[in-house]
Amino acid sequence: MKVRCITLGSFQVNAYLLEDPATGHCAVIDTGEGPQLARVLAEIDPRPDLRAILLTHAHFDHAGGLADLQQAFPEAIAWLPVLERPMYDLLPQQGSMLFGMPSFDRPLGRIDREVRDGETVDISGDWRLRFLSTPGHTPGQGCYYDDTYIFVGDTLFAGGIGRTDFPMSDPELMEQSLHRLMELPGHLLVCSGHGPATTLDQELKTNPYLSGVRRRKQAASRS
Repeated sequence: MKVRCITLGSFQVNAYLLEDPATGHCAVIDTGEGPQLARVLAEIDPRPDLRAILLTHAHFDHAGGLADLQQAFPEAIAWLPVLERPMYDLLPQQGSMLFGMPSFDRPLGRIDREVRDGETVDISGDWRLRFLSTPGHTPGQGCYYDDTYIFVGDTLFAGGIGRTDFPMSDPELMEQSLHRLMELPGHLLVCSGHGPATTLDQELKTNPYLSGVRRRKQAASRS
């Protein structure tokens, strides 16, 4: 799988363009907040054969560009974590709810399918990604992964984690989600919603927000 990171908008959100080299089929992880991603993809030659749009969560800076992307690529199937539907339905109010900004006045995109914890997202043919539900930053935030990459949205950053002081965030759920995330293979390349890439191993060793996870794993290894 080829992965290209495209950083967009005032919140510097990382959207990801994924390509299956065997078929040329493509998928997108998150959309940014507006039409920027659709414009970037329209300028790529040859035009991406976009089959799927996977949302890690429904904050407007990650999902607000869905309608624009669907207008440019109407055949692409849009996936949303099932527990994230309430946040998605609030997308027009999120600017004022989270940051005291004006209401988000762009049209909502179409959600075609919902994904649950442990399920597999079929992008095309034999190309699939697994889904891990990691709520905390939002009620239904989740991660898509294969044997090399994991796309974590705002669950985990290089040296940090997603905020849990927003409306509908939950610090206790975030702690549980981080424990689950760190049970995955440590070599996985972490592609976050903001900032540089890292690995699960690197974050387990150095991320100050994972000290509880480190202690738990160390205690388990000694028992």
